[in-house]
Amino acid sequence: MMRLLPVLALLLVGVPALAQQQPPGAPANETVQPQDVSARVDPKQVRIGDPFLYEVVITHPKDHRYELVLPKETGDIEVLDQTRQRKDGTDTATTTFGVRMSAFALGMVQLPALSFDVATPEGPKKFSLPGREVEVTSTLPPDADGKGADLFDYQPPQEVPIRSWRLVLALLVVLGLSLLSFLLYRWWSNRPKREVVVPVLPLDVRTRKALDTLKAEDLPSRGHVKDFYFRLSEIIRGYLGERYGFEALECTSSELMASLRRLHAPGLPEDALMRFVSESDMVKYARADSTPESCRDALAFGYTLIEKTYIPPPPPQASANAAAPHVQ
Repeated sequence: MMRLLPVLALLLVGVPALAQQQPPGAPANETVQPQDVSARVDPKQVRIGDPFLYEVVITHPKDHRYELVLPKETGDIEVLDQTRQRKDGTDTATTTFGVRMSAFALGMVQLPALSFDVATPEGPKKFSLPGREVEVTSTLPPDADGKGADLFDYQPPQEVPIRSWRLVLALLVVLGLSLLSFLLYRWWSNRPKREVVVPVLPLDVRTRKALDTLKAEDLPSRGHVKDFYFRLSEIIRGYLGERYGFEALECTSSELMASLRRLHAPGLPEDALMRFVSESDMVKYARADSTPESCRDALAFGYTLIEKTYIPPPPPQASANAAAPHVQ
């Protein structure tokens, strides 16, 4: 019994330590901090409804890729569009995001926080940037109250004297041409149309043909590994989007996996797809190297994905008017 006491003591000390250890393969941290971040609003003072630029400049390691995720809840701010530019240096890279916005509230308005998806060699991570403030002013001049704000409002129609009938004749000609154009458009729209039926190959056949074409080009052996992964990623994303009914080509890598997890996708090799997406992003955006064996395995994954997930549509039922066998 005395000999068992040291062993039990070691077990009691070692079990909590093992419980605190991180499981193999788990990400060390879900967030990442870039080397430098700067943000500015141009101009700092805008009129209500006028567009302005919210520019964010991020300096980060060269093998990291930052993608902006636009906020869904923006309050008094409307997001118009965004731009993204990247400039690589020796060891670092600078990514500049420009977000055009407009505000619809007076005073100091808080801009929404921006979130970024970051592709790193250790796996996907997140980065969040708090929003800045912009001063929003009225469209009326400062002395509008003293001069009468109603002077800047819309005025009712004023009577304009016409010295001749030329304007009336011109308006009649314009109305006649407009009526004639409308009648021609109605006739053209309602004319009998011949339906042209173009046979469309099944999804699996079209996807395999695309994979066969990519395989025949043998891009990796010619030094075009990056182009190979771009083409293969578009083929696989196009197949997944048409197979499960969502915009897979417009999704980021994290959005692609999140959409597939929400859908009913029996047979989908999620782990293999996640490895392909990560390897593809590293080659396409982080300039990582890939061996010929890895390229062959990635191409073989495309064929395997079709075999495991494609379900042929049911055969069309025979028409009720189809010829039936005659009984003598």
